[in-house]
Amino acid sequence: MTTQPLATPEPENDATPASQAGNAAEVLRRQAAGLVRDLRELADPEGLAAKVDPVGFGGALGEAAKSLATSPGAVLRTGLGFGLDSVRAVAAAASRAVGGTTTGPASLPERDKRYADPAWEDNAWYYLARQEHTLLADRLTELSQAARVSPVARRKLDWLVGQTIEALAPSNTIVTNPAWPKKIVDTGGLNVVRGARNLLRDAVQNRGMPRQVTPGQYVVGKDLAVTPGHVVYRNRLIELIQYEPQTEKVHEVPLLMSPPWINKYYIMDLAPGKSLVEWAVQHGHTVFMISYRNPDSALADVTMSDYLQEGPVTALDVVREITGQDRVNVAGLCLGGALSAAAVAWLEAKGKQSVNSLTLMNTLLDYTGPGQLGVFTDEKTVSRLERSMRKDGYLPASSMKTTFDLLRATDLVWNYVVNDWMLGEDPKPFDMLSWNADSTRMPAAMQTEYLRTLYLENRFAEGKLELAGERLDVADVRPDSYVICAESDHIAPWRSVYQGAAKIGGTVRFVLSNSGHIAGVVNPPSPKSRHWFGESDALPESADEWRDDAGERKASWWEDWTPWIAERAGKEIAAPKQIGSDAHPPLEPAPGRYVLKG
Repeated sequence: MTTQPLATPEPENDATPASQAGNAAEVLRRQAAGLVRDLRELADPEGLAAKVDPVGFGGALGEAAKSLATSPGAVLRTGLGFGLDSVRAVAAAASRAVGGTTTGPASLPERDKRYADPAWEDNAWYYLARQEHTLLADRLTELSQAARVSPVARRKLDWLVGQTIEALAPSNTIVTNPAWPKKIVDTGGLNVVRGARNLLRDAVQNRGMPRQVTPGQYVVGKDLAVTPGHVVYRNRLIELIQYEPQTEKVHEVPLLMSPPWINKYYIMDLAPGKSLVEWAVQHGHTVFMISYRNPDSALADVTMSDYLQEGPVTALDVVREITGQDRVNVAGLCLGGALSAAAVAWLEAKGKQSVNSLTLMNTLLDYTGPGQLGVFTDEKTVSRLERSMRKDGYLPASSMKTTFDLLRATDLVWNYVVNDWMLGEDPKPFDMLSWNADSTRMPAAMQTEYLRTLYLENRFAEGKLELAGERLDVADVRPDSYVICAESDHIAPWRSVYQGAAKIGGTVRFVLSNSGHIAGVVNPPSPKSRHWFGESDALPESADEWRDDAGERKASWWEDWTPWIAERAGKEIAAPKQIGSDAHPPLEPAPGRYVLKG
């Protein structure tokens, strides 16, 4: 028997005129109140600071300045060292200008695709530019480390220094990048015109950030998210998609995929050959997918409890009703994995466990080491964020995208500054970046609660998380779990993922992939794939101890997960002849309407 969510209004385009008018009035009321608050805050020094510097970088720089002011010797040594090394770098470049091979004082990394052009070594000017940048980077880091600041300021200061170093890279300017004059020769100067056009376009249309993709290169439902299926359920937060079988027989235990609502679901169904959904369907699983609605002001007060009950808990009930099975395998990604684990603990507390196994992909359960996102998740920054969301009732999609882009600024920002603005090129088609550009908003109440309860207070790992009337603990996650993480993940650092996995109450297979946060999901078999695994499901105390003893296999983790999930998917039965059920008939073809809403 299915359990319906507490409130399941139809989407806004199906709403009655009265409800539409009510929603519009609520939006206007919220925006008017927000405007009044904005004016008051701008008159208050603290409110103005929150508008100008919402992440609090100024405070971190102030702490560093005060500390260094009491240690003038460290500043003097750094400045003197940089000056002396710069002189040596100039001498080395001068030698190279007349055919010498003198090596400069800076140790240049050998593997950096930005500097693959031989001119960086052979041309004295470009060699000097790279030497000076590396010397400056070393001295800035040295000076930053000499400052005695609080742990919160330390994270912000280190991040700022890293961003400054990346921004000052010689590859980012026309004066110090050999690709620019070569492009002028190749195009007869057209790259200058095209680059100026792209810069102006991005300033007007893309908030001053360079484009990563050209709109329309990939279309959702045509190029992306194309595994055949139908929406079989819809409420105010989710659509549930059931995929058509592609094998004559399927495993009796269905598979529910739980994506994060911080992005669109189709990273798990990206494109043929790159789709985890397609892979699972072709390996005999009856697959369902949660597709979250892109929230607006009408959902400003939605909480994590709402997402829990109207998301995975309701989806589990619908899947069970359609398939007639008591148990469901669940696979969750990132925040969707954390919510899935919370749902397992919640069902355990209710005494009605319906999850057979749990797969967690790049999922933090213990937030002791939040990685680079820790820069944006201290108490003061969260409070400022909460204040900024009052007007519209959500965090804009552009804010989310910019934050994640800056976490990988070299690849996602400066690479496109060079390509689009300097070289005058259009971005090359890339399906993962098309998905990345399709950002979503975050409801204000949920976003604040999520950051406070998990990032700031780490309640789930400490057994203190309260959702939908129950107190939840990671230790109450008892089904067999498969935890996959990625060694290059900058959002869910693999050692932090390991800390959370070690607290799960059931048996855990922990696997480490050679990829990053996104490629950790879009990970079809390829010659470059490899992963590490433990010889047993017993997890050592530390992540590094596990890594020292782990075995290596040159294959995608998909190939490791396939037999694991098959063992927990029951016997094979005839594939269903229809999608949905009498209670939950097909509503429309996949990918549905929620994923298409901007």
